[in-house]
Amino acid sequence: MFPLKDAEMGAFTFFASALPHDVCGSNGLPLTPNSIKILGRFQILKTITHPRLCQYVDISRGKHERLVVVAEHCEQSLEDLLREGKPVRYPSYLAPEVIAQGIFKTNDHVPSEKPLPSGPKSDVWSLGIILFELCVGRKLFQSLDISERLKFLLTLDCIDDTIIVLAEEHGCLDIIKELPENVIDLLKKCLTFHPSKRPTPDELMQDNVFSEVSPLYTPFTKPTSLFSSSLRCADLTLPEDISQLCKDLSSDYLAERSIEEVYYLWCLAGGDLEKELVNKEIIRSKPPICTLPNFLFEDGESFGQGRDRSSLLDDTTVTLSLCQLRNRLKDVDGEAFYPLLEDDQSNLPHSNSNNELSAAATLPLIIRERDTEYQLNRIILFDRLLKAYPYKKNQIWKEARVDIPPLMRGFTWAALLGVEGAIHAKYDAIDKDTPIPTDRQIEVDIPRCHQYDELLSSPEGHAKFRRVLKAWVVSHPDLVYWQGLDSLCAPFLYLNFNNEALAYACMSAFIPKYLYNFFLKDNSHVIQEYLTVFSQMIAFHDPELSNHLNEIGFIPDLYAIPWFLTMFTHVFPLHKIFHLWDTLLLGNSSFPFCIGVAILQQLRDRLLSNGFNECILLFSDLPEIDIERCVRESINLFCWTPKSATYRQHAQPPKPTSDSSGVRSSTPYFSTECPDPPKTDLSRESIPLNDLKSEVSPRISAEDLIDLCELTVTGHFKTPTKKTKSSKPKLLVVDIRNSEDFIRGHISGSINIPFSTAFTAEGELTQGPYTAMLQSFKGKVIVIVGNVAKHTAEFAAHLAKMKYPRICILDGGINKLKPTGLLTVPSPQI
Repeated sequence: MFPLKDAEMGAFTFFASALPHDVCGSNGLPLTPNSIKILGRFQILKTITHPRLCQYVDISRGKHERLVVVAEHCEQSLEDLLREGKPVRYPSYLAPEVIAQGIFKTNDHVPSEKPLPSGPKSDVWSLGIILFELCVGRKLFQSLDISERLKFLLTLDCIDDTIIVLAEEHGCLDIIKELPENVIDLLKKCLTFHPSKRPTPDELMQDNVFSEVSPLYTPFTKPTSLFSSSLRCADLTLPEDISQLCKDLSSDYLAERSIEEVYYLWCLAGGDLEKELVNKEIIRSKPPICTLPNFLFEDGESFGQGRDRSSLLDDTTVTLSLCQLRNRLKDVDGEAFYPLLEDDQSNLPHSNSNNELSAAATLPLIIRERDTEYQLNRIILFDRLLKAYPYKKNQIWKEARVDIPPLMRGFTWAALLGVEGAIHAKYDAIDKDTPIPTDRQIEVDIPRCHQYDELLSSPEGHAKFRRVLKAWVVSHPDLVYWQGLDSLCAPFLYLNFNNEALAYACMSAFIPKYLYNFFLKDNSHVIQEYLTVFSQMIAFHDPELSNHLNEIGFIPDLYAIPWFLTMFTHVFPLHKIFHLWDTLLLGNSSFPFCIGVAILQQLRDRLLSNGFNECILLFSDLPEIDIERCVRESINLFCWTPKSATYRQHAQPPKPTSDSSGVRSSTPYFSTECPDPPKTDLSRESIPLNDLKSEVSPRISAEDLIDLCELTVTGHFKTPTKKTKSSKPKLLVVDIRNSEDFIRGHISGSINIPFSTAFTAEGELTQGPYTAMLQSFKGKVIVIVGNVAKHTAEFAAHLAKMKYPRICILDGGINKLKPTGLLTVPSPQI
């Protein structure tokens, strides 16, 4: 959108016609209210941008089918110019073909809406009426009432020269005769009665009269969209006189921001559309007792109450005052509106109230999202970073880890997913019209997908759902449509309602990253492996809860499939999904496991105190989940989880890296992009699904063990050296081989608890020299190492049974480490 500049924002309201309450559509569902239909169709108007057109900004739905529209507003109108003696006022603009059409009402029973004649050629007629009034300096049809006016327009079909007849009717023939010939020709073209003979706007622009006017105006080129293959700087022109540019810069920095941003901040600063309209008496309410009818039949028909005058159309536009917003931002420095992206500074731009902003950054997310000054700074920063995408991709990742401003969420998600290129051309090339077998299932699923949201429940929202889902199905012939894909699509469609191509591109990038092969025709092996790893994650982080759920038979297969198949969009409303996915998109494909565990831990007390049937009932209607707490705990769980503990052989293969040294990079656990590491000789090996299911605790790779033990390998499989750090060790390595094997070579710092004598007949730990040390590490990562896989799995299961958290097994056992030179031999005692 264009900057606000000297314009203002205005609001006007109207009512949509109400529908009967006792009528259902052909699908058996209640009819969609007309206000929701209008709300959905209105959205496309927000995409129409031009310097000489007022910009539509927003539409909101109120009670009793009331709609309020917000748009760019200029106080001085053509009506004001007319009063000053300069020309036109509100005339009867309707073209004859629009009048002849009459009123056509549609409802859900009609399979398709009848095409209306209104279109670009109708606008040409309206333009002709305006030009005529400008030329003669008077209003047309003012002496006729509405019906006579419409009849007169329709009789023009029998007249050869419309211009002469209009001039004679209004007593301005002399003025018309004095007009230049090219102007009269233009009027005749515009006011051609039959639309088939009337020129289109493009054809009209070829008229000679515009050849003299066009050079006076710089041709408008619509700005290139952010995600496009075209150069966004292709039409960039720099002023010749930089000093003049500095003089022209307005000190009103807010006016340089887009209308969309200003309206968003106006709402945050306490702006209330309904209150503004009430203050101007556009909205008037009566006491409820005054609205009661005098007489009421048993069937509900009422009499004796006249129509409320306040429900009639009033096209008055109320100017929205920006005083409250400007006062809220009065302490914001001009520097905040132009942050330097190269500065290695905090995420918050400088401001006179920088201390307050720094304090706001530590507040809960829900409060930050409602803080006007904080959101202004974040919006400006993200706007600049996104305009520099993909060159500033790393900085976008860095700032997204703090938070993502809701207004910039759609584009930011696309940047985090790495969307680039000619997405519109790719989307347009997909056949979304030819019927396919999946169409029926899509039609069934859409009316049940997040229909509490007014935008997604509108007919326009349903149509966009169909196109985006069908485009994904058609463009992925190796995959199939599974129920839940519609829920997965919903967040992307909501954020990019007027940009289906971007919604499709985001969805196409999201699925292979987090749901690789989940939508195969036979996905049972993928789902079963995923759920098994999730079960191991529960045991790793909360063995007490894992033990209880396993004892009562409440396995993830019974509740977690909808969670992961839809990445929680089937169980949470959109406003919670937005906060959840803001963090999810910063993690790798294993982060959803941590979200799942965090959800279970919020329900922990209720789960531990209930049996199987109660747990089933609990999850049939999931209790309220604190999403901010869920996100915070998910990050903590993710940081505690070794990278390879969530290894899945059916996950997306890692992208090749240019580093061929075989040494793993030391990426932070919740890093910028958190990539899945490339496979090396020390990585985890795939094992049969049945073997994986038999193990309670997860396996970790040898390279993870090296990282966690803080050992440095000077070369590939060269002698390691211990990192010099004063911090306490992150983990304890428990070697369960017999003492003779342990002495021959073991990991530095490990303890030896032989498996054969580790536990008593009752399953308790045998007291030994290292029992106290093992207990002291309870709560930290404990890695079980051995040379028999069955023994290490049983030892880990015993510890999990004893409620030891963060137990894992070294994949491949001690043999995996022998070629590395990591094993040490104790010095002989003298």
